[in-house]
Amino acid sequence: MSSKNKKLEKILFVLIFFLAFYILFIQQAFSADFLFPSLQIGIEKGEKPGDMSILLQIIFLLTILSLAPAILILMTSFTRLAVVFAFLRHALGTQQTPSNQIIAGLALFLTFFIMMPVWQKINTDALQPYLNEEISQEAALKEAVNPIRQFMFKQTREKDLALFVKMAKAEKPKNPADVPTSILIPAFVISELKTAFIIGFVLYVPFLIIDMVVASVLLSMGMMMLPPIMISLPFKLVSMPMLGLGLAVGLIVSIFQAVTQINEMTLTFVPKILIVLLAVLFFASWMLEHLMRFAAATIEQIPFYIR
Repeated sequence: MSSKNKKLEKILFVLIFFLAFYILFIQQAFSADFLFPSLQIGIEKGEKPGDMSILLQIIFLLTILSLAPAILILMTSFTRLAVVFAFLRHALGTQQTPSNQIIAGLALFLTFFIMMPVWQKINTDALQPYLNEEISQEAALKEAVNPIRQFMFKQTREKDLALFVKMAKAEKPKNPADVPTSILIPAFVISELKTAFIIGFVLYVPFLIIDMVVASVLLSMGMMMLPPIMISLPFKLVSMPMLGLGLAVGLIVSIFQAVTQINEMTLTFVPKILIVLLAVLFFASWMLEHLMRFAAATIEQIPFYIR
């Protein structure tokens, strides 16, 4: 019993100690005046005209940042690259492989590579002079838009540009400088989509031929219940390095490089692509014949492997 009484005395002593500490210190601290911070948002009279200019610059900068994704997608080569890679994935028949994130990332970094001369020109003619206070904000904005407009003009078809000029009921421009940017951007996007569809069609045809060959072989062997995509997919993956990604990336980048003049040495890649295309067209019948023989021999061996 004595040990229990000692434990109770210790517990009571600890409780009394904390109660006294609370009364002496903590309660006094809470009873003291506590200053809460205040936040005021309002419109006050500026002391000089520059205060209003700074506010407008901040609003303009926030607007540009909110429109940055649309600018990146609609005013660069990103649209063409993303559409072509999507067509290539559908031609392979791999559903979600590679994933949308991989396609978008590859298109994004290729866009940075293709647009590098434009960004360098903007940095040289607009950004650096503005940071050095050599030109005004309006002049810097004009100098920054000009390289992008030149890039879009070189990739835009005249028919698409004339269509949007007619739809806008604007006067017929005498030179590229007279074309408003609001008309140039949609014309550029339409032209990019047309070019992407054409390149996608060219890349789709070889894989479609593989599907047709495999389907005809399966039909001739009476294996109608076997999905052709299961047999044609390995052949597509084997032919992918020759017909697919390398050719697509090289063709698109070479076209943009030739237009934007990234480097004269890169133009030597264009004849190589033309030689490859001519070789594929010249040996198409021979390739199809050997492909059909190989596919037939492979499919005939399937029952032996099943046994």
